[in-house]
Amino acid sequence: MAKKKAEQKGGEQKDAIVHLGELIHGIKVAMMTTVEEDGSLRSRPMWTHDRDFDGELWFFTREHSAKVDEVEHDHHVSLAYSEPAKDRYVSVSGRCRLVQDKEKARELWNPTLKAWFPEGLDDPELALLCVKVEKAEYWDTPNSRMVQLVGFVKAVLTGEQYKPGDNAKVTLGDGASVH
Repeated sequence: MAKKKAEQKGGEQKDAIVHLGELIHGIKVAMMTTVEEDGSLRSRPMWTHDRDFDGELWFFTREHSAKVDEVEHDHHVSLAYSEPAKDRYVSVSGRCRLVQDKEKARELWNPTLKAWFPEGLDDPELALLCVKVEKAEYWDTPNSRMVQLVGFVKAVLTGEQYKPGDNAKVTLGDGASVH
């Protein structure tokens, strides 16, 4: 019985990771929020690498930057993904760490990054931030504006709450769950 429950939990974990990967696929920019030393929050845009999501998200950065200082002080970060044209919104939280790994950088490298790193992979300031996702929440509404409009009108006419689409919280790791 315990084995079957563990297998179910493992399946839920894989499904949650796959679904989260599908939701953020194609969204080029995420707003990364870090915690400054005084406890205030700071957000900035970060370019997302379009690759198969496995529970970790990777970002290129400069080794000596404010966000690296903030992440080294407090590893908690939040990422906000938004695709208004598709009515898709994802909020991700996890722990972030600085990674200096030339092989991983080579694996993730895209020529577009030369805009930020003119020396390419040889840039001495080139580093990576890796976010191990712990929790996520998403809002995914139907693609058809007509379906949304009909749902909104129905809510107005019946007095029921408007439910524009799918919303769920996802926990990754040992306590994997979707709710």
